[in-house]
Amino acid sequence: MSTANEPTVRVMALHALAYCERLFYLEEVEEIRVADAAIWAGRRLHQELDEPEDIITLTLEDETLGIRGRLDAIRRRDGSLYPVEHKRGRCKKDPNKQPQAWDSDRLQALAYAMLLESHTGQAVVEARVRYHASNATVRIPVDEQGRSDVTAAVLRARQLSSTTDRPPVTSDERKCIRCSLAPVCLPEESRLADTVERPADQRPAPLRLYPPDHERRSLHVVSHRARVGRSSDSLSVTDPDKKVERFSCREVSDIVLHGHAQITTQALRLCAKEGIPVHWVTTSGAYLGAFTGQVNAVQRRIRQYRGLAGDDFAIQLSRRLIVAKIELQLRHLLRSSRKNGGVRDTIASDLDNMRQAIKGAAGSTERSQLMGHEGTAARAYFRALAGLVNPDAGAEMVPSGRSRRPPLDRFNALLSFGYSLLYRDVVSAVMRVGLEPAFGMLHQPHSAAYPLALDIMELFRVPIVDMAVLGAVNRRMFHPAQHFTVTGHQVWLSDQGRRRFISVYERRKQEEHRHPAIGYTLSYARMIELEVRLLEKEWSGEPGLFAQLRIR
Repeated sequence: MSTANEPTVRVMALHALAYCERLFYLEEVEEIRVADAAIWAGRRLHQELDEPEDIITLTLEDETLGIRGRLDAIRRRDGSLYPVEHKRGRCKKDPNKQPQAWDSDRLQALAYAMLLESHTGQAVVEARVRYHASNATVRIPVDEQGRSDVTAAVLRARQLSSTTDRPPVTSDERKCIRCSLAPVCLPEESRLADTVERPADQRPAPLRLYPPDHERRSLHVVSHRARVGRSSDSLSVTDPDKKVERFSCREVSDIVLHGHAQITTQALRLCAKEGIPVHWVTTSGAYLGAFTGQVNAVQRRIRQYRGLAGDDFAIQLSRRLIVAKIELQLRHLLRSSRKNGGVRDTIASDLDNMRQAIKGAAGSTERSQLMGHEGTAARAYFRALAGLVNPDAGAEMVPSGRSRRPPLDRFNALLSFGYSLLYRDVVSAVMRVGLEPAFGMLHQPHSAAYPLALDIMELFRVPIVDMAVLGAVNRRMFHPAQHFTVTGHQVWLSDQGRRRFISVYERRKQEEHRHPAIGYTLSYARMIELEVRLLEKEWSGEPGLFAQLRIR
C-alpha cells in the first residue's frame, strides 16, 4: 500500500478527510490549523481521562500501512487488545435510534486498530468510540471493508497532497457550521460567489460563519525606553516610568515597536510559537520591517503566482480595485457634505471629476490608464476634503491638497501616520493568509513597500483612516501646538500626538460595518483579513467578491 519515500499520513488527517476533503487539504497540505473552543474542550477531555487500565498517548507508525497516530486508550478484553477513541460530542443514531459512529470517527478508529495490530502482531477484531455527550460506546468491527476503507483513504490523502488545487467547498452545508476552519475556508462566501451576477436583493443570505471581531488586539509600544519581554507564557512590557504590564498571548494579534522600543529574544521565540508578528516602525510611522514565525504557504503562493502572472487577469482585478477606491472617496465626500449645501456646491466640480474618473477607470485596459484616472480622482478628492474641515478646528488644521514625504501640514501628518498604521495591518493580514506581499497586481516594486499590501490598502484608506482623521479633527481632538512638531516646512506628530492618534485609529478598526457583498456586519479589523482571503479566492476558483466593499 505504501510507496517508498512517501511520508506517512496522520490518522487525524484521515478523520478530517472523511469529514471534508477541503478541511483535510487546508490542515494537512497548507498546514492551516485553528484551535477553537471545541478543540480546546476536546483537549481538556483527554487530559481529564482517569482510567488506570488504559494506556494513554501511545504513538505508533507503520510505513507499510502509510499511517501514524497517537491512540487515546488501549484496553484488553478476553485476551484481545482494542483501541478506544474518546469523543466529547454526541453519537450518530440509526433509524432505530441505536448509537452509531460517525463516518469520520469510524475511519479514525479503524486506522488506530490497524496500527495497534501491526505494532503488537496480534489480531485486533474491533475498535470502540466513546461518545461522552451521549454516554454511549459504539463497537466497530475491523473487517475487510473497514481495512479497504482505510487503504482507500490513505491513497486519496496522497493524491490531494500532490496537487496545488484546493478542493471545492463541501456540498453539505451542515458540516461547515462547527468547523474550526470556517473563517479560513469561507464556505458560505464561496457559495455566495456563485450568485454574484444576480441583483443584490436576489442573492441568498449567507449563513454567518466568519467571526465579527478579532479576539486579539494590536500591542503598540511607543515609549523609547520600553522593552517587551517574556513572562512564562505571557508577554510583559517594562517601562522605567510605569508599572510592568503583562498580556496573554491570546490577547495580542501583533506587536508594533515604535521608535527605539526593544524586544527580547525570549519574547521573539514566544511570538514565533504563538504566531504573533512583530513590526518595527519609526517615530514618524515609516515601516521598517517585520518578524514572523514560519508559515508553510507554498500552495497558496504557487496559486498566487499563476493567477497574477497573466497581465489581463491582474488588470481586471486592478480595475475593480481602483473603481472601488474612487467610489469610496466619492461617497465619503457626499456623506460628509450631506447636511451642508454650501460645501456641496463648493466641491461640485470635484465630485463631477471623480464621477468621470470612475467611468474612465471602469473602461481602462492598461495599468497606466488606471493609474491616470486614480491620480485625477485623488487630486479632486483631497482638494474637496479640505472643504469638509470644520472652521472651528482652526485654520492650521485645514490641509492644502495631499503632501506625503514629508507632510507639510497637520492634517496630512495625521493622514500619513494613519496610512503607515494601516499598511502595517494589511501586511499582517497578508502574512496571516500566507500570500506573497511582494507580488501584487496594481502597484509595482518601485520602493521598499510591498506592492500587494499597497494594493489592498486602497480599499481601507477612506473607511479606516480618512474618515477617522476628519472626524477627530472636526471634534478638535488634536491641538495644533501640543500634538504636532514643526521643523521648517515639515510637520510631524509629537509623542503625545502619536499616542492619541494610535488610540483613535485602534478604536476605528474595531467599529463595525455591514459588508454590502457579503451581507453581514464585522469590524474593520476583521474586514481587512476577509478582503485578503476573498482576493486569494479570485485565483483559487471562487472569484467575484473581492473589492466589493462600499460605504453608504
